[in-house]
Amino acid sequence: MTGIYKIAGKIIEINSLYPKVHDYCREYSFVGKPDLIVSVTQSDIDYEREKSAAADTAEGRSQHEWPDDYLEELAVYRKIAEKMPEYDTFLFHGSAVAVDGLCYLFTAKSGTGKSTHTRLWRTLLGERAVMVNDDKPLIHADDNRTVVFGTPYNGKHRLSANIAVPLKAVCILERSNENRIRKITKDEAYTMLLQQSYRPADSQALIKTLALIDRMAEHTDFWRLGCNMDISAAELSYNTMKG
Repeated sequence: MTGIYKIAGKIIEINSLYPKVHDYCREYSFVGKPDLIVSVTQSDIDYEREKSAAADTAEGRSQHEWPDDYLEELAVYRKIAEKMPEYDTFLFHGSAVAVDGLCYLFTAKSGTGKSTHTRLWRTLLGERAVMVNDDKPLIHADDNRTVVFGTPYNGKHRLSANIAVPLKAVCILERSNENRIRKITKDEAYTMLLQQSYRPADSQALIKTLALIDRMAEHTDFWRLGCNMDISAAELSYNTMKG
């Protein structure tokens, strides 16, 4: 099964074993000559099953029995993420929300409350706040600016838009009873940036990804936010980071 999609500015042909991935990506359908071709085999699906089982074991969870068509979705995005550094683009784990044409990207360890915090922004700001991607946006960094792209891979709530928005700030979230925020340096943020960026298996693609993280840092503000789940946390973070 074959479909063509435009994701993060690149035309991608996807050849799959199952139809589900094409339904997942349908809002990104496109007509044109592909920049890259992604093809999935059963061995790719089996690899995703092994990765999922290893993650469940590491987290002390009971192992899920994921169907092949779901695992194929993961395999497709992994293959895309492996190739994107060739186009100055990398995959990042975070929740990205745009306000007045600028993107604010929140990242943290799983379960900290990234999606909850961006939901508070949408409650606070209404239609001014647009979800770019709630889970795994693609980030393009060139010498002039950094742009965050919506993708079909947008978390369990399927919150995203097929848009590209300049990145203004990256904010690292921490749980706290009282809300507090401070600006931090790239060096302070770097460990989390590295953890939350997809690290390709190919060594050259990995080297390029590290360079792209550095490039992103050249024109992006970094913040650390300790927050609770009250609307006041959104008020503090937005009013501080917007400048």
